[in-house]
Amino acid sequence: MIEYDLIMMSLVIFVPAAFGLLCLIFPAKFKEAVRWWALLGTAVTLCLSLCLLVEYYFLLDSRSDRGLRSLHHPKTLLDARADEALRRASMPAPEPRQAYDWVGTVPWIDRFDIQYCIGIDGISLPLIVLTSLVMFFAVIASWKIETNVRAYFFLLLTLQTGVLGTFFALDLFLLYVFYEVMLIPMYFLIGVWGGARRKYAAFKFVIYTLLGSVFLLVAIIGLYFTDVRDFVDKTAVDARAEERRKESPRLTQDEIREYHTFHIPTLQRAGQGAMLVLTGQQNRLTARDEPGEGKVPLLGRGVHIESARGRFQQAFFQPTYQYLFFVLLFVGFAVKVPVVPFHSWLPDAHVEAPTPVSMILAGILLKLGGYGLLRLAYPICPWAADQLSLVIAGLGAFGIVYGAFVALGQTDFKRLLAYSSISHMGYVILGLAAWGGGAKSQYWAWGMNGAMYQMVAHGITASAMFFVVGVLYDRSHTREIRQLGGVMTSMPLFAGLSAILFFASMGLPGLCGFVGELFVVLGSWNYHPGLSLAAIGATVVTAAYLLWTWQRVYLGVNHHGHYTEITAREAAVLLTFVVLSIALGVLPQTLLLSWMEPSVTGLVESLARLKPD
Repeated sequence: MIEYDLIMMSLVIFVPAAFGLLCLIFPAKFKEAVRWWALLGTAVTLCLSLCLLVEYYFLLDSRSDRGLRSLHHPKTLLDARADEALRRASMPAPEPRQAYDWVGTVPWIDRFDIQYCIGIDGISLPLIVLTSLVMFFAVIASWKIETNVRAYFFLLLTLQTGVLGTFFALDLFLLYVFYEVMLIPMYFLIGVWGGARRKYAAFKFVIYTLLGSVFLLVAIIGLYFTDVRDFVDKTAVDARAEERRKESPRLTQDEIREYHTFHIPTLQRAGQGAMLVLTGQQNRLTARDEPGEGKVPLLGRGVHIESARGRFQQAFFQPTYQYLFFVLLFVGFAVKVPVVPFHSWLPDAHVEAPTPVSMILAGILLKLGGYGLLRLAYPICPWAADQLSLVIAGLGAFGIVYGAFVALGQTDFKRLLAYSSISHMGYVILGLAAWGGGAKSQYWAWGMNGAMYQMVAHGITASAMFFVVGVLYDRSHTREIRQLGGVMTSMPLFAGLSAILFFASMGLPGLCGFVGELFVVLGSWNYHPGLSLAAIGATVVTAAYLLWTWQRVYLGVNHHGHYTEITAREAAVLLTFVVLSIALGVLPQTLLLSWMEPSVTGLVESLARLKPD
């Protein structure tokens, strides 16, 4: 029997693609019907995503002490739930469950142990809800698309399925498939519906993305060929060994018990084990007595180190290969963030992409890079991440300063926002890299939570800002800041809503942009004050170019005659973004941190305790 939680999560992933396919059935002349149908698809997905959020609240309440949710609760963490689901799936008769764990596994390609394995936690769920929200407003922003309407919305909704699937995936191969699904829709959305240089921008986007994908693919293959039997529940290893014994009776006992997997939580545990091996703490891999828990290994109950220690001589457990795997994963996702110097595709893509695609690109796709680093690179290769933390933090701080200063010199509104995104995403990299163990792990938790919060906040403000540019372009037919002016005179409502979004983007206290940056600065100060000072200084430059832009665009003389005030459709989108920007700035703990922090802080604690005392 298929589990309820698996069905719900699968609906969130595939409902957009189903609606997109049905868009192709509509007759070409029914453009308005296609628009409403696509809007219905994103609305249904948004409602399902919010239902997942409510269910996740129930999960935290059922497995955590009330009032203490901000602390580390092992039973709420995704890897613990995923391990339990894997153990159940390997048993001859699956055990009944008393409550939904929001992790689901279905065999897919048995030969390579590839599974349709999906799940949610406080790291993926905020980005899932953000994706559903931004896509809903992107469809509203697409109302004026007139050419190839059916194909446009089919590609848009297929893109949403690829993004959502990436955030849900707990199998590396499945994640890679969803990650690649996004490539084709984005190529055509930019290359067909973009501006004058759309083909160049689309080609550049594809080349950079494929480069990152190649790095990811090499890392995935290398990880799969690592024998991780010591980090899998013994029940699963025994079940796999029994199957192989029947299929290949000539294999030795050691060969039969080899365990290769794409299961992300298992690979994370193996990576953490590798850090203990490389820091000379192999003794901490063995079970220890816990009050009321019996013998529990440091890395959880899924670890059962067997007698043959030769497996720790594998490439994955060697310093050179740990560096290699981490660099492959880091570069693969750094292209998407984007981290300087892998950023040059972003300004061109933003300038040429239509407004709704720019909203998606800034609000969602950039977050895939940060999510990949948080979900894969750091947990799977923590030793290399620790060794290279200063380099990564330096790249983040440099990106913050570089993006801000380059944005200061831009005259194209979209290009300015593109470099602003590079600067703001630099805070994500700095927060992730502010590694600390022991007593300093608290500060790293601040940085990590700040990085997650920054991704959500930037997703809201960046999407809103590109929508603002789209509204202006529809009326003035230019993005040149020097050619705009006097907008407030004829569009006072639009100017007022835009001002709040500008202030949110520059990180004004009381708005969403402030919270993430504050957490990152606090966390990074205790890691490296110099990098933190660079990030603080960049906020002045950010305020300078955003205030300069607002004054040039909304004050002064109108060079294009009278502009019509925003429509009800445009006002609804902007007002929603404004309300979210204020709400997340005033109530960060209630609206986001209370259910996001357990997963983020739990990840930090699981990595920080690996460092030698």
